[in-house]
Amino acid sequence: MLKRRTDLALEAAQLWQESAGEAGTLPGVESEESTREGYPVTTVRIRDEAGARALGKPVGTYVTLELDGLARREEDAFGRAARALAAELGALLGLEPGAPALVVGLGNRAITPDAVGPGAADHTLVTRHLIDQAPEHFGDFRPVAALAAGVLGTTGVESGELAQAVAGKVKPGCVIAVDALAARSLDRICATVQLSDTGIVPGSGVGNHRFALNEKTLGVPVIAVGVPTVVDGATLALDILEEAGRDDLDPAALRGVGGSLMVTPRDIDQRVKDMAKVIGFGIDLALHPRLSVEDVELFLS
Repeated sequence: MLKRRTDLALEAAQLWQESAGEAGTLPGVESEESTREGYPVTTVRIRDEAGARALGKPVGTYVTLELDGLARREEDAFGRAARALAAELGALLGLEPGAPALVVGLGNRAITPDAVGPGAADHTLVTRHLIDQAPEHFGDFRPVAALAAGVLGTTGVESGELAQAVAGKVKPGCVIAVDALAARSLDRICATVQLSDTGIVPGSGVGNHRFALNEKTLGVPVIAVGVPTVVDGATLALDILEEAGRDDLDPAALRGVGGSLMVTPRDIDQRVKDMAKVIGFGIDLALHPRLSVEDVELFLS
């Protein structure tokens, strides 16, 4: 069977279960469901190498928030989403009070589905310089620095190498890396956020694997924040054919078709802007727990 492509641990577990059938038991993987601020939260924990091989993901914790209420413009959808993201992110960070943090926005501003990382960095409350310059006003804030690393094609430098250099100078207690991902389902485009404590490989969402950002390369824990902005063309075609009753299709018939095609909605511009702001505000609230959404809006305005 042609393998579907996804960067989401939740979808990878669902795909494994589909292939194994009802009797299959996913080895080395635990999953639990909850809610946060009215949004569904699924936590997938890959405990050992057997689970890592089954899902094709490193051992670690993967938290998926389903924020579809944003698109429906539900009451206080933005505030609830930012607070939910902050709570889950804060639990993964486990930072000591006052420990510095570095936020790295990965991606290319010139390509809309890849711009969520730089957009989130724009909404990050940076305080490292303010603490030094105005300690009477910002002395109680956590030192936070942000980097929109760009991409190799426009800078000539791997974004991971830039993050490594900046981390060496800033010496953060952790790095939060934001990047775009690929999902199996169009319904998850800019409606889902995945948090993980395993780091991230820039460009993996579109199959362009680069220098990894993780604890091994940066020397500090790296929390990845990923948002699916595209669906692989071949994966989407196969799912559509199965829905139409063509689940007996020879996988070879799709080989080479849509291999480099990524599908995204027509309103991706607004969706990316919305999600970048949610992520930026969620990071701000996680790093500065005493602030409210309104406080962050005021500081960034």
